[in-house]
Amino acid sequence: MTSTIDPKAIGKPVSRARRHVRTLTGYLPETDESGKEKWPRGDEKTWKENMRALETDVPGISRNIVNHVQTSLARQAYNLDDLGAYQAAALSVRDNLILNWNDTQLQYTRKEPKRAYYLSLEFLMGRALDNALLNLDLKKQYSESTDKLGFNMEDLLEQERDAALGNGGLGRLAACYLDSSASMELPVWGYGLRYKYGIFQQLISPEGQQLEAPDPWLENQNPWELPRLDVQYDVRFYGSADRLNDGTPRAVWSGGQEVVAQAYDVMIPGCFTKSTNNLRLWESKPKRGFDLNSFNAGDYERAVESSNSASAITSVLYPNDHTTFGKELRLKQQYFWTAASLADMIRRFKNIGKPITQFPEYVAIQLNDTHPTMAIPELMRILVDEEDVPWDTAWQITTNTFFYTNHTVLPEALEKWPVPLMQHLLPRHLQIIYDINMYFLQAVEKKFPGDRERLARMSLIEEGFPQQIRMAFLACIGSRKVNGVAELHSELVKTTILKDFVEFEGAGKFSNVTNGITPRRWLDQCNPELSALISKSLNVPKQVWLKDLFMLKKLLPLAEDAAFRKEWAEIKQRNKERLAHHVRTTLGLEINTNAMFDVQIKRLHEYKRQSLNILGVIHRYLTLKDMSAEERKKVNPRVVFFAAKAAPGYWIAKLIIRLIVNVARILNADPETKDYLQLYFLPDYSVSLAEVLIPASDISQHISTAGTEASGTSNMKFCLNGGLLLGTVDGANIEIGEEVGESNVFFFGYLTPEVEQVRYNNIYHPRPVEEKSPALARVLSVVSQGMFGDGGIYEPFLNTIRQGDYYLIADDFDSYINALKMVDDAYLDKEEWIKKSIRTACTMGKFSSDRAIMEYAESYWNLEPVKIPA
Repeated sequence: MTSTIDPKAIGKPVSRARRHVRTLTGYLPETDESGKEKWPRGDEKTWKENMRALETDVPGISRNIVNHVQTSLARQAYNLDDLGAYQAAALSVRDNLILNWNDTQLQYTRKEPKRAYYLSLEFLMGRALDNALLNLDLKKQYSESTDKLGFNMEDLLEQERDAALGNGGLGRLAACYLDSSASMELPVWGYGLRYKYGIFQQLISPEGQQLEAPDPWLENQNPWELPRLDVQYDVRFYGSADRLNDGTPRAVWSGGQEVVAQAYDVMIPGCFTKSTNNLRLWESKPKRGFDLNSFNAGDYERAVESSNSASAITSVLYPNDHTTFGKELRLKQQYFWTAASLADMIRRFKNIGKPITQFPEYVAIQLNDTHPTMAIPELMRILVDEEDVPWDTAWQITTNTFFYTNHTVLPEALEKWPVPLMQHLLPRHLQIIYDINMYFLQAVEKKFPGDRERLARMSLIEEGFPQQIRMAFLACIGSRKVNGVAELHSELVKTTILKDFVEFEGAGKFSNVTNGITPRRWLDQCNPELSALISKSLNVPKQVWLKDLFMLKKLLPLAEDAAFRKEWAEIKQRNKERLAHHVRTTLGLEINTNAMFDVQIKRLHEYKRQSLNILGVIHRYLTLKDMSAEERKKVNPRVVFFAAKAAPGYWIAKLIIRLIVNVARILNADPETKDYLQLYFLPDYSVSLAEVLIPASDISQHISTAGTEASGTSNMKFCLNGGLLLGTVDGANIEIGEEVGESNVFFFGYLTPEVEQVRYNNIYHPRPVEEKSPALARVLSVVSQGMFGDGGIYEPFLNTIRQGDYYLIADDFDSYINALKMVDDAYLDKEEWIKKSIRTACTMGKFSSDRAIMEYAESYWNLEPVKIPA
């Protein structure tokens, strides 16, 4: 593989012009005998035309956009539509990013700093154009330029498709951390997969059922990615692994299927800095894409079999694993991605010429959940089999390189892989995992002699039919440090799923880094009017406070300023009107913007309890129906919004969506109550939709069963935009309550220490729902009786509450209804509500992802910022 950087240039001063030529051509200009540069593509005059990409004034930007229309897109102005104008503008912005990216990578090459690599199966990036313009501080200039060219910037922004590289909070957290790493000038790269279709496009049938369609987000040119045709690695599957009889643990893995990992780069700009990092995505391609012999023999299916098999690896995020094929494809994805990423890291490390034993001094790898855990046995395979490193030394290198973030304590979410599947797909890695387990259990036995139950609990191999490999345990013992993502969650990790490992390795290895969000996207980009008000009130440019979110505390006294409250409330109202406009133009529905906006948006799962919310909405509807017309006039009007996707194979979650949609049809058409209660399910939830919903919210619901939500980050986004929190005492809700003050949040429900006892009672001493909560029993009854369509359809969902009630819907229902009443009462005093909103937003400094990423850099990775010179 060839490098895109000329080694002769490393360490030497290179002019900006020469660097730009490397950007355009891929190599440095040649020189003649006298030292004069020869221009490889055209003469110097042509090159100076290309230098217009550097211009950031309005005329220069306009020329650059027109240049891309004519050359990159090969179009003329007379037939240019909004999509073409968006692509040309995006390519123009990308020119600036490329220059900064090149300067950043050159500085890294010169300084040879330690680098961190963030491995995540999801990167929920959202739209890139607006974010890049804001981070480059070019939004105003580009808006003026496109206006002069006859286009509206807001219309162009709407042309961009959300990158379908993630599903929920895991992927959005990864995106925030990449933004913060670049903004804090940390040498951090992300590695993920370039999914062709992503998760899926969500459609809602006339019956209210979720339907899944492919999301062809790459059907138009993606201006934000750079194909790296010279960066490819072979990845092997299947075959056989034969140990060598030379007294070493080495083996030869051969045969099977080889697939090519092709790199695509997405530049990640820092905020108000030249620092521009990288997200490298891998696409799977066949080693030999077309079998001509089979084609000539008439066997057309066999001719393309290899190509289809390879391409399937990066086709879809989270393929349904209810089938054997789906399970195998998921494991294939995880190994393909980690193997290619490690090969890339090692190639880059070897370029600096250091011995392999110094690998942890230059490389830190963060495992975002258990998905990238195959990187641990893969690094051991490379070190032992290819680099001929002794086993103990290889294990020392490995355990000093990796860091593991746990995102859940739910047993069903902790990955396990069947041993027969691993044997079939990755035979050499199964050998290595068994060897790791053997040496590990020997150490456990030495510390706890005779404790056979402990050995069984801590083994990487769970006994059963078939045996299963416990990936969370492998990630734990193969990493230098393990962290949870909120104080409560980190404590639960240490006292539940990894309790034995804490006792064995000591508590010092296990700690907490509370999640964070980037204020650039989740305030400045999604709520520009509020951002401008904050800058004006602080009397500092946003460049300052967006990188020091604790500065918002200086605005707390303004909660008592009537003029400031008025401006704050007017911005909230305009955000509501923006959301209402979006719903009207996309769904054709009218919304009462004078009502309270109550929002719950997150992945659809039973533990997140959208079920509790919709049952509460039905209870509110029944209560309104019981009132007289005069009594209803005293009620606080409320509009409830849901947005969520359910996994295609998750039948109960899909039933909950169906119930929400059908309840909405009844509520919004009822002439007696529609002025006081409206309900909307907004399909195909995305980052872009969240950017419209979050600034408009008055209250947001984060109501998971206590002890099940690791952290949550949408709760932080709502609060930063002045939406108050209604939630359980769970995850980061607890820390938000501590920061904003419990008088500004609405908590309810059982606490984490009580949950297990309540579950035990529900199983062994069950009480009927009618006894626990008559109000809920009435709600379940009207659903069963067909008020919202065929009641029999919902019986499987309703029975999860009547029988066992693992997520404590019935136990928490009355407390939840009381919390909703507290919200209604508080909202009646509009001035005090605005004060609560201001206090909430201004005390969210702790929840910036800048703070979180610096904790990782300083306490985990031992990473130093690298200043990119102007």
